[in-house]
Amino acid sequence: MAISGRVPLLLLLGLIPVVLWPAPWVVLAWAGLVAAVTLVDRALAVRPEALELARELPASVRLTERAQSSLTLTNPRDRAAALVVRDAWPPSAAPTGSRRVLRVRGGEAARLVTTLTPTRRGDLHAAAVTIRSFGPWRLGARQRHVRLDGTLRVLPEFRSRVHLPYRLARLREMDGQAAVHVRGQGTEFDSLREYQVGDDVRSIDWRASARAQKTMIRTWRPERDRHILLVLDTARWAAGRLGGGDTQVRLDAGIETCLLMGALGAASGDRLSLLAVDREVRARVTRVSGQGHTVAAFAQALSLVEPVVAEADWTLIAAQIGQVCSQRSLVILVTGLDPALYAEGLGLVLPTLAHDHRVVIAHVTDPGLDPRRRQITTATEAYDAAAADRLDLTTATLADRVGRLGVEVVTEPPDKLAPAVADLYLKLKATGRL
Repeated sequence: MAISGRVPLLLLLGLIPVVLWPAPWVVLAWAGLVAAVTLVDRALAVRPEALELARELPASVRLTERAQSSLTLTNPRDRAAALVVRDAWPPSAAPTGSRRVLRVRGGEAARLVTTLTPTRRGDLHAAAVTIRSFGPWRLGARQRHVRLDGTLRVLPEFRSRVHLPYRLARLREMDGQAAVHVRGQGTEFDSLREYQVGDDVRSIDWRASARAQKTMIRTWRPERDRHILLVLDTARWAAGRLGGGDTQVRLDAGIETCLLMGALGAASGDRLSLLAVDREVRARVTRVSGQGHTVAAFAQALSLVEPVVAEADWTLIAAQIGQVCSQRSLVILVTGLDPALYAEGLGLVLPTLAHDHRVVIAHVTDPGLDPRRRQITTATEAYDAAAADRLDLTTATLADRVGRLGVEVVTEPPDKLAPAVADLYLKLKATGRL
């Protein structure tokens, strides 16, 4: 049972008879009268169980965008229902307009619209709907919590889509839509031209050279329908905070990289796969094509991925890559080049991967380290800056060592990592190295 603010006001009105007839029985009589009237009013209220509830909710929404949950209450009884309704959601949904006073006539319906602005990825589940039904005098009320299922999938924000139009224009040029043909190590023959210094001698056409009496080489169109595998490391590396704040982690930059590469690779006609893995596979999408379908599939899979505070099992990751890639592919490893763990982790499998596939490592740096280096006022800050410098040097040395294996390394801060990987992909495609 619940009461409204009118009940205390009625009790205060009892001061008048108490002043006129100052006796204990007057106080008790007035309190009993107010209690009896309140109980009668509650008894006349429409039972919350009699109301019919229905929810309308979109299947998904991108992070920081708004969605609306529409709650419809139908009153099948003959008399009107005076209601206070609260549609509860988790705090990360940032709900507004979730509480409302409604009057629903008999046989009619009313709607409560709650605006949600999610602040975290993943599935948001609606909590209980609280219905408080008052009687005709608005004194006493029946109250009940009703479980009404509702799940909103919050997809990654995909901020890096602002970099997509420029890359798509470059891709159209490469594909010949702007009258530009790209020479490279493809399989589709394009034309013959005279040899120039720096050309691959394996492309020399000796018969054509004999006929033309000068060295001629074959040029090829870059291949379409190539396979690209994005491997997102969701282990301890991905849980690291960036910029000295408490909101952004390395995993966010990795997700943006996967989404931008999914959109760009699908637009180029390539087939894409995705693995999110640490010590077990957290998400898996295999060989999708089509820009809209690829981005949607990646976003759905990555919306539920969270970092795990454990070291990645690179033997498992290499085995998963072997299962997904049945032919030579472009494998983009979104992970960290940790000098302390390389020899016992990524270093165990990278030589084999580099031999079988074209491998790219995308490593995100922490922009919060640079300001600390410029503002050194204490001994602790000096030690922190020295440690950061040493880590940078060892990481750069490791990147050079990895580069000698034929692996491309992209090292950028979080807001630049996705476009940098996309630019490298276009460069590899333009030079026919896919």
